[in-house]
Amino acid sequence: MPTASRVGSFDHDGLTFDVRDTGPLDGEPVVLLHGFPQTGTSWSEVAALLNERGFRTLVPDQRGYSRRARPRGRFAYRSSRLVADTAALIAAAGAGPVHLAGHDWGANAAWSTTARHPELVRSLTTVSVPHSGAFLRAMLTSDQLVRSSYMLFFQLPWLPEFVLRRRPRLLDRALAATGMTPAQIAGVHREILLGGALTGGLNWYRAMLLLNPSSLRARVTAPTTHVWSDGDQALSRRSAELAGEYVEGDYRLEILPGVSHWVPEEAAAVLAGIIERTAGLAASQP
Repeated sequence: MPTASRVGSFDHDGLTFDVRDTGPLDGEPVVLLHGFPQTGTSWSEVAALLNERGFRTLVPDQRGYSRRARPRGRFAYRSSRLVADTAALIAAAGAGPVHLAGHDWGANAAWSTTARHPELVRSLTTVSVPHSGAFLRAMLTSDQLVRSSYMLFFQLPWLPEFVLRRRPRLLDRALAATGMTPAQIAGVHREILLGGALTGGLNWYRAMLLLNPSSLRARVTAPTTHVWSDGDQALSRRSAELAGEYVEGDYRLEILPGVSHWVPEEAAAVLAGIIERTAGLAASQP
């Protein structure tokens, strides 16, 4: 069996993705997928805690965020391409099957990857964003539509970028209202606004309407934990409660009181423990 080696980057679809590969090479692999408007650095504390517990963590800067992986146009950000990126990372690391976790848009990609490639995922931990089917149903049965109204603005071409670059304090105030700390907001400026990743990140939203309707019904079979925090202004409790209906098998809903949307940084120790326990569920299965 070939000796494992570090993965600092991988190539897929004509793009090159940056990866943070840490922890023991012989540890069980955990892939951590970030959301908007952040990069893989948002997982730094969780990754360090998992490394201490013997896990190897693979944290990519995803499509639109890695400097050499920023294709133009929303069609390049379809769910099928995002799933294929994650599968390519797992193949490049020789690490499958993995424990997969995602936050925000990373959670959406994690749900889809697990549904389409069950052979690649041993356990699934999703944070904040539920299965896309649960999200749509919550829009029809709760205040989720109101919470998600900002997404309509992000659908517009070029205008969101123009406004956020010319009036960055608007973004600062919006992020602060969701619970982001000044240090996190400074990271958004450094990595997203100044780092050139704003359009790529927004293109995930612009590709929403290109979703294959069959994915709204797709189930996952891996042991799954969905994490929702009651201080999350973007996602409703109803969306979290519906997530379990898309899991066939062991499922848990974890609700974190007094925590904002930015769970990986605000509750890193708790989240690392949840990922470890979910991984343990997979180990206990025959």
